[in-house]
Amino acid sequence: MDDDPLPPHGRTPDPEDDRPARPAGWFRATPAELAGLVVLLLGALAATGLMLWDAGRRPAGPPPAAAVGAATSPSLEEGVVDPGTGGGADEPAEVTVHVSGSVRAPGVVTLPAGSRVAEAIAAVGGVVTGADVDRLNLARVIGDGEQVHVPEVGEPGPVPGEGSGSVGFDAEGRVDLNRATQEELETLPGIGPAKAAAIITHRETDGPFATPGDLRAVPGIGERTFQQLADLVTVG
Repeated sequence: MDDDPLPPHGRTPDPEDDRPARPAGWFRATPAELAGLVVLLLGALAATGLMLWDAGRRPAGPPPAAAVGAATSPSLEEGVVDPGTGGGADEPAEVTVHVSGSVRAPGVVTLPAGSRVAEAIAAVGGVVTGADVDRLNLARVIGDGEQVHVPEVGEPGPVPGEGSGSVGFDAEGRVDLNRATQEELETLPGIGPAKAAAIITHRETDGPFATPGDLRAVPGIGERTFQQLADLVTVG
């Protein structure tokens, strides 16, 4: 009778019980699964390499906005006018005008832009005795290169510089017989080139018209023509 005791529960010992335990079933992979895992790893490596290669080929990004402004914006110290501050080429800082007529020192003067007729007259010393300043608009803003003429009392003809193309009309649109030009007189009904020239000759030789009725004294203008013009003319 064998003296060796029987294994517990009467089970015969297995000589392979001393081998390391096998991994759990969830950790086991079939050859197909291993091949798929390798393909995924290779794909990930390839995608990473492609991204790094593409990043190396891209050009450098644009410089910051502040740097662009500093490099391309002209400096105000270089004489370039900031658009936001005005002072464009169409707005000169000064105007040059010719002041003539009944003033103390007729001549050409330079004044700040926006100056008025009164300031131009003051710049040449003011008016002299006999100046007819009532024929001027002393508050009118003068333009560069124009003439400001101060007439003397009784001086015939329009005043140079008093308006641009509308000096011969009053505020109500009536033609001023003492200031209207040849073209402005011809706008009147029944007044052609010959009669307009006769009106100008009359005021230059006999003096300004005192009343619109004095128009009857002009050769070629009778009572009938005057009645057509009575409400359309004035004297200044």
